[in-house]
Amino acid sequence: MSLPSLVPLIGVSDVVIGLSLGSRLFLIAVGLSLIFGVLGVLNFAHGGFYMLGAYVTLAVVTSVVDSFWLAVIVGALAVGVIGAGIEFAAIRPLYDRADADLDQLIVTFGFVLVIHEGIRFVWGSGSYSIDPPNVFDFSVSLGGSTFSAYRLVVIGLAVAVLVSLWLFITRTYFGSLVRGTSSDREMASMLGVDVPRLYTAVFFLGSVLAGLGGALSSPLQSTSPSLGDQVIIDAFIVVVIGGLGSISGAFVGAMLIGMMQSLGPQFISAGSIAIPFLAMVIVLLFRPEGLFGGIGE
Repeated sequence: MSLPSLVPLIGVSDVVIGLSLGSRLFLIAVGLSLIFGVLGVLNFAHGGFYMLGAYVTLAVVTSVVDSFWLAVIVGALAVGVIGAGIEFAAIRPLYDRADADLDQLIVTFGFVLVIHEGIRFVWGSGSYSIDPPNVFDFSVSLGGSTFSAYRLVVIGLAVAVLVSLWLFITRTYFGSLVRGTSSDREMASMLGVDVPRLYTAVFFLGSVLAGLGGALSSPLQSTSPSLGDQVIIDAFIVVVIGGLGSISGAFVGAMLIGMMQSLGPQFISAGSIAIPFLAMVIVLLFRPEGLFGGIGE
């Protein structure tokens, strides 16, 4: 198949869908990357936090108040509080153990099961859906393609989060504490930084971002107990490609994976699901530290 015959297969809607997929992935991956970059915790429960954000948003919209944006805020903050509670009660006691990495991995994987079973107990195993907010519940036609206007909102919010988070980490006093602690925890503690409290704050922020991703994604996909399973795999791929602890790396990696998932089936009908994994392998072989690196970069 020649190049000219391939080009028409790519429509504006495919690009928008890819960018919106990448935007949702960025919100979960940047929180995962931030937590690992500062705390050194590889949080397997992060996909569960993403799923919780979607379910809490669903519960607020259907049972409390008919306001999608208020539900998104409540969902993100509720997940942040749950994440901070998990870090305080179950992860903080493990930091100074000899096998801390393995213990943290086991504990966070245990919370994956707890969250999944808790969701099945409360909401059951069925699938739910939420309509986009009324002001954005319409379709946009561009370049011969049609797509939901809400996808553009998700892309714009992801860019806003990227800029805000970068400014917060690089231009504020708290951000300087985060960068310093990620580089040398012992020195930061000797200089008077309350490292345990800082760790809880960072875990809270990372959990809020995961919950926000799930909340914003709820109008674009069905909400079910399997929601967090695939997204955590994709988030790990994004973090590996972008670089652990890198904000800009998480954004670039997420957009790359989103576009691969959207455009891949257009060119490879069978096996397109393996494209992101292949990209990860290539990055690990030639640039194991990722495309970017470092907190705030």
